[in-house]
Parts: sequence; structure tokens; C-alpha cells
Amino acid sequence: MAKRDYYEVLGVGRDAGAAEIKKAFRALAMQYHPDRNPGNAEAEDKFKEAAEAYEVLGDDEKRGRFDRFGHAAFGGAGAAASNEDLFSHFGDIFGDLFGGGGRRNRNRPAKGQDLRYDLRVTLADTIQGLRPELVIPREAACGTCQGSGQRAGAKPAGCGQCGGSGQVSRQQGPFMFAMTCPHCQGSGRVVPDADRCSTCHGSGKTRTERRVTIRVPPGVDSGTRIRVTGEGGPGDRGGPNGDLYVVIEVQPDERFEREGDDLHCSIDVDVLDAILGADAKVPLVEGGDEIVRLPAGVQPGERVRLRAKGVPHLHGGGRGDLYAHVKVKIPTKLSRSDREQLEKLRDARLAG
Repeated sequence: MAKRDYYEVLGVGRDAGAAEIKKAFRALAMQYHPDRNPGNAEAEDKFKEAAEAYEVLGDDEKRGRFDRFGHAAFGGAGAAASNEDLFSHFGDIFGDLFGGGGRRNRNRPAKGQDLRYDLRVTLADTIQGLRPELVIPREAACGTCQGSGQRAGAKPAGCGQCGGSGQVSRQQGPFMFAMTCPHCQGSGRVVPDADRCSTCHGSGKTRTERRVTIRVPPGVDSGTRIRVTGEGGPGDRGGPNGDLYVVIEVQPDERFEREGDDLHCSIDVDVLDAILGADAKVPLVEGGDEIVRLPAGVQPGERVRLRAKGVPHLHGGGRGDLYAHVKVKIPTKLSRSDREQLEKLRDARLAG
């Protein structure tokens, strides 16, 4: 089967620059990498083809030869050696794509794990804001061994599985891939059982609790995330702590419903007050009531708007509005005198 033109393989023009060629290969590598397509022979073939094309077009000297002579410049057998370690050629690309960083990241400090804390607040809290103190269970660097995992005076031994490199190689078809050593987690060293710290048993970490005071600003809603930098798990090999993410959950309120930054509630209005007009009390989230004047003849379902009595805007000044929905109360029992008065009113309306 005839080999395809390398420019066609990567989907770029013959005048493409180095950055465009690299970008095209990254996209194909992401799509067809064997680790993303286990057992898929067609994807593996496409990955090999793209890698071979990039091996040539990513090198100015080889690209020049290909432009002049085509595949004949390489004896028609292709440019990429079958058993080469791809990380020696494409380490920067695969490090970006798959998070390993190739050999360049060996023994680098690693950021600690991010933690999540679910915080339930009331609707009133979203109006006023609050500063709660949270008790966060987490791991911390062992105070006995300062995170090394070894007893005082002991010396760490090189990892026997990776030879101290922090990486092991794995064969995938004709390619060799470098990956983080699972035995030492990429550190390149292990602590023998006899030399392990008696407090953390070699892990370098202990379980602890930390009290953290955070600021919950007015206007938060369910799903709002508050990031607290450096309050997550401890880093590895001297790396920085992870972050703490506080996720807000607003408890339901029996009196109010929230729509964005607006609030809605219901107010009961006596039928005579609805007919004649009257003052009515509208409850406020932060406590107390506000008196509003209902016009004569207000209808069931009509709403009264109280400006800037809703939830504060999270990312700007001002507040939403509060809407009070009128519910007209029809009495189910009447005294004799009330009934007589209403019957007279009805008779007068019919006679008029």
C-alpha cells in the first residue's frame, strides 16, 4: 500500500509553519494514542502514521529532504525507527497531552490534593454573608520525619523497579512509552521497612484536622464554589499544598423561593381588604416586615414588587427584588350578622 503524503497525514499545507505542524500532530496524538484506544489496531496504525509524519516534518533537515525527494529520500521505508523511545522525540508534546511531562518532570515537587467541603447555609446567610470556622480533616506532612517517611538518621534507598529514575518503560506495539514508576510514585527512592518513620509508617503524612475561617460573601447560591488557596492536602517532595474548595448549598426556605437574585413570597389578604384596599405586611428574609399599600380591587395572583429587597448581587453592587404574590382569603364560616350584611350588599348590587 502506497504511503500517504506526510502533509496529508497531518492535514496541513506545504507552507505550514513549525507551530502549525506541531499543533496538528498534537490533535492527532490526542485522538489516536494507544492508551486512549486500547485494542484498536486502526487507531494504533493512525498514531504510528502521524508520529512518522511529525518525525519528518518537525525536523527542518528531514523536511527539506522530503520536500525535494518525497518518500524516496528515506529509502521508501519511512523515517521513524520502529523501536525508538517516542519521549526522546516528542516528550514535550506527550507531557502536555497526558500529564506525565516525560523525563523532564522526574522528581519534581508535586502539588497536594485539592479538597472539597460542602457547606450548608440559610437563605438569610446569602443576604448578610458570614464567616464560618470550618474543621477540615486532611493529611499533613508528618511532624516526626518532616514528610520524608524515614526514621532519623536513615538514608533512602534507590527504587529497585525503576533504578532511581522515577520512570519505567512500557512496550506498546513497536513503540516504547515512559510512565511514572508505580512502586516509588516517581520519586526514584523507597524507604525500607526497617527505616520507616514509626509515626507515619513511611507515608510521610498523618491524618489531622485544621480549623479554617473563610468568608462567604453575600449573594452566594447553591453550587457556588469558594477557593481557599493552600488549605488542601500537603504536597509531595516539598511541593505546595493543594487548595480547599468550599461548595455552597442553600437550604430551602418555607417562606421564600429564589429565582436568580429575586425572591418570591405569598401574602394572605382578607377578601374585604382586597375589595376595599388596605395595608399589608410583607416578610423580609433578614427579619421583620415591610408595610405595603394594596390598591382597592387587587386581584388574586397579583404581585407587589419591593425593589432591592432580594438577594445581593454576588459580583456587583445592588440587590435583586422581592415579589409578594397576593392570595385572597375567602372565609369558610360567617357570623349571622356578617352574612346578613353581605346579602344586603348583594341584593343592592343586583337591584342596581
